Amino acid sequence: MTGCLWPCVSGTNAKTAGSGGLFRSKPRSPTELVRHMGELLRFLSEHPEPCGGKLDGKCEQKVIRLFMHMEDLSKTIRETKFTLYGNGDAEPNAEACTQLTKEFFKENTLRLIILYLSHMDLETQKDVTQVIANLQRQKVDSRIIASDYLEVNQYLLDTLVCGYDNTDIAIHYSSMLRDCIRHQVAARYVLSSQHMKKFFDYIQFPDFNLASDAFKTFKELLTRHKSTAAEFYTKNYDWFFSEFNSKLLQSSNYIIRRQSIQLLGDILLERLNSSVMVSYVSSKENLIVLMNLLREQSKAIQIEAFRVFKLFTANQNKPREIVSILLTNKTKILRFLKDFTIEKEDRLLESDKEQVSMDILAMEL
Repeated sequence: MTGCLWPCVSGTNAKTAGSGGLFRSKPRSPTELVRHMGELLRFLSEHPEPCGGKLDGKCEQKVIRLFMHMEDLSKTIRETKFTLYGNGDAEPNAEACTQLTKEFFKENTLRLIILYLSHMDLETQKDVTQVIANLQRQKVDSRIIASDYLEVNQYLLDTLVCGYDNTDIAIHYSSMLRDCIRHQVAARYVLSSQHMKKFFDYIQFPDFNLASDAFKTFKELLTRHKSTAAEFYTKNYDWFFSEFNSKLLQSSNYIIRRQSIQLLGDILLERLNSSVMVSYVSSKENLIVLMNLLREQSKAIQIEAFRVFKLFTANQNKPREIVSILLTNKTKILRFLKDFTIEKEDRLLESDKEQVSMDILAMEL
């Protein structure tokens, strides 16, 4: 029951609490499902943890009632999932999915789910993330209305990003956040917010799963919507790449260094980021960081670092200080290139090495 703030119940517990009368055997329509879900969520919002979490005779009925509503909510969310995905025996009905999607966003149900996700048991939280993922992709009259909804309710994105501060629900919030930022309007909002600075700390989480999840979201924000990301790099170049170098590329954590140097290559080699790439490879400080990464024992990091390093040598307008550093380390660089091999033959790598060697040999102050 990880992540549940209130007493959570399974189906068995709910039956012992006398909840059998709550459930209906007749399938509910999409409209009924969404409205009932909203009623249950509003009930939870109006009934904080009963009796401060202390169970005694006076509180027993309140606790039982809360258990029954929680179990009903779990059942309703599960039924919603079956409507959207099918139940194994039948495929989802397109008309029902459309109706459910319209009602879900019309009733502002996403807001209630996000606010009260932490009060649900683990299995229900998993069902919720699947429901949200599906609804983010549903079209109504050829429009993805989730995008329109998020444009009006951007504050919900703030809540989802800050979910990383609560380890009990961070994974579920982040999953929903990534589904939301599939929409350019949502990604642009997060990129333009102060939240981007937080990711450099989230990626440093000691919990490997959380850190990896944060990096996954970070990468999605920086690469999915290329034109929006390009605007972000241009407007935030100084602080962003300073943090990227110091906290990611120079991290003591091998996984962070490896993931980050690969991401840097993806960013700089994107055509829309050409002006950002020129700025990056014109910096002496950036060159020093990359040359240190070339010295790593990890072949994987060396390969990704070389992919970026070759951009420095290929720059036709190298600043004098860049040329000076490359010439000072000329012998070491040429020796590195000679010894730099990988197990599987890679003609492109060999061609790039040859080109870099030629560039280095042709340099002069």
